[in-house]
Amino acid sequence: MPRFTPYAASTTRRTFLKGATALATGALATPFLNRRAFAEPTEITMLAWYGHAEPDVVAEFEAEHNVKFKSKYYTGGDNMLGLIAQSPPGTYDLILSDAEYVQQLNAAGYIEKLDPADYAFDEYFPEFQQFPGHWSGGELYSVFTRFGFLGVAYNTDAITEKEASSYRVYWLEKLKGKVGHFDWHLPNLGQMSLLNGNASPYDIDGNAWEKVKETTMSLRSQVGGFFDYGGTFSSLENGQMLSVAGIGDWITGVLEKNGAHVRTAIPEEGGLQWTESFSIGKGSQKADLAKKWIQYITSARGQVRSANMAAYPAMIPNKKGWELLAKETPEEAKRQGMLLGESNVMDLIRGGRIKYRQLPVQQSLEDWNDFWSDYKGS
Repeated sequence: MPRFTPYAASTTRRTFLKGATALATGALATPFLNRRAFAEPTEITMLAWYGHAEPDVVAEFEAEHNVKFKSKYYTGGDNMLGLIAQSPPGTYDLILSDAEYVQQLNAAGYIEKLDPADYAFDEYFPEFQQFPGHWSGGELYSVFTRFGFLGVAYNTDAITEKEASSYRVYWLEKLKGKVGHFDWHLPNLGQMSLLNGNASPYDIDGNAWEKVKETTMSLRSQVGGFFDYGGTFSSLENGQMLSVAGIGDWITGVLEKNGAHVRTAIPEEGGLQWTESFSIGKGSQKADLAKKWIQYITSARGQVRSANMAAYPAMIPNKKGWELLAKETPEEAKRQGMLLGESNVMDLIRGGRIKYRQLPVQQSLEDWNDFWSDYKGS
């Protein structure tokens, strides 16, 4: 073994002390970095449609802020409201909802008031800066995140583009037993209302409502099934259904990018716009982190992730997000019609061909829901 001398011991101690001093100095110089490196991630809860808390969307934010998202996924606004009603205040830090349900969330006291100055609305297209329902009495309660259009989803091998240019395609003899429904009354009945010529498909009087029910019932013999997200996806992919009512590119876009022969057309009667937004849950103990998330996902960088979300693609309201999307994924920007300086999806909105999906105005939500249940059971 090596000979041990007092000098060697002294040298060893000096070396150790120098190293310890350097380590301590480094720790003092970067205390935040070191704490973050070893600290357990802070958990943030999110109630949302499937996909919003998956790694392709949240990984960058989680790494930057040392957080971990815990998600609860739902299908349909009624399901979302039920989950919140069954949970104590503060259960969900973030609530992603469809625009038509924000007013109900607010009225029930489920979401916090937000400060508009915290969010980059000046980067948004003018149509989206004060989106209906997100504001109440001049106060902001939810921040517009992404949107898409609902029209005729169809198998391009079985249905021509011309046939898909009208909701009447659902009644074609060759589609008997091959028409599916995404199992949610608002988009489906909204499409039937558009087919009936109602300029405001959700604001209709009693006579128009009866006609919508008649039109819908006349389609029943064509219908091969009612599907949730996964069922809608697979039934179009495997050809079980050749057309599905109540959906749009948010499902067919994923399939099309993966090689399936499906597409969504905006018919001559018009299409519907679905709109998603984030709110901060009432009683959240992590409201500051929740605010940072909303700021991130509505920034140009976050908007690109949102547009390209693996679970289902969407269009984005942030104009700077469009510019960045065209640089990072130009093919997707072109596919979704989000290129500046040429014809794009904003033209459809500005031309009046797109109507916002909303809650029924002259009937109760229960009226529509009860009819939908009767229709499915008929």
